[in-house]
Amino acid sequence: MKLNGMMIAVAAAGVAVAVVAQEAAKVQLKIQLPKPQFTGTPKDIRSPNLEPSRGGKPRPPIDVPAGADKVLSKDCKVTSSDPEPIIGELAFITDGDKEHDAATYVELGPRTQWVQIDLGKEKEVFAACVWHYHGEARVYRDVICQISNDPDFIDGVVTVFNNDHDNSSKLGEGKEKEYVEDYMGRPFAVNGVKGRYVRFYSNGNTSNEMNHYTEIEVYGKE
Repeated sequence: MKLNGMMIAVAAAGVAVAVVAQEAAKVQLKIQLPKPQFTGTPKDIRSPNLEPSRGGKPRPPIDVPAGADKVLSKDCKVTSSDPEPIIGELAFITDGDKEHDAATYVELGPRTQWVQIDLGKEKEVFAACVWHYHGEARVYRDVICQISNDPDFIDGVVTVFNNDHDNSSKLGEGKEKEYVEDYMGRPFAVNGVKGRYVRFYSNGNTSNEMNHYTEIEVYGKE
């Protein structure tokens, strides 16, 4: 059966309306930020994979579907490859306190380490934001985020952020850029990946060989 001109026009109009409706259903993710607090003189940080300076400007906003801007990770259980942090408690990572303070961050040992958030059940994730130690300008190496329903991260693992450009952490070569830590954290979009567990990796930083986390927020819907 052939479509006449009128039917084609109606079909095209229907597609246009659907696209407009889909765009209208998007909302801008609102992330509550801590106070800016750099201490000391910023170091001359060099890296072959460092993103250009933003000059203090915020990153482009992240749009998510309506209803997918909820913080899913608040007070969720956190485990780690280093079960006994040198400083702090793993619960700090999801307690909602992002301020730079000696009593708000967790220090893990050297080399590649991870922290893992248990969302309690499978959720649909549309964005995440991580704050490492942001009391001074520094770069954390091999920042990687993965999502899975497997607590051991063997099966069904989806990598949603990876700036390990040389595969030094052996989790695959990443395409994202390294970045200088600041109070705005590092937000990034996630395309509706479903999973119960969210795992973040890092591999030391430009100031020392330790790994630090102040807060992680995971956004999405049930």
